[in-house]
Amino acid sequence: MIGSDIAKRYAKALFEIAREEEKIEAIYNELKSFSSVLEENENLREFFANPVFDQSDKKVVITEILEKISVSAITSNFLKLLVDKKRIDILSEIELCYEKYMDDALNKARVSLKTAFPLSDALSEKIQKHLESLTGKNVEMVIDEDPSLLGGVVIGIGDTLYDGSVKAQLRSIRELIREEM
Repeated sequence: MIGSDIAKRYAKALFEIAREEEKIEAIYNELKSFSSVLEENENLREFFANPVFDQSDKKVVITEILEKISVSAITSNFLKLLVDKKRIDILSEIELCYEKYMDDALNKARVSLKTAFPLSDALSEKIQKHLESLTGKNVEMVIDEDPSLLGGVVIGIGDTLYDGSVKAQLRSIRELIREEM
């Protein structure tokens, strides 16, 4: 699983609270929303990371931001805690860990599919159904087009990568030829 032990602990604590409140996905969406605000604003990231600025100033700034993006009290308190504990810099790791806990609880698998050419809706649905039967989970599939593959598909499920692209097959043939020489 991705993330440091500290990120996992924070994510697990937030996840357990969200589960008790039956707001697993809502809390995740709020966490992701705030995380994207931080990712998009380098000055804000640097402000929170800089020890020169007083914690009370950081708390005022985060409170103002949270009011503008309107998040629940759970998420708001959690993000303020991260600022207090000087852990806001690992928010993206916490988000990834939380996503993993959420996916496990909701029996969901996130799949990335790269293909050289656009897939028809019927073929895309067929692949999704096959992956659902293979994993035994509800599949959330993201499809990217990558013309450099030449043909075939590359499927990523968690940490596992299935490379059925023409490019990979040509690379294998090239390596076999080099070994024979």
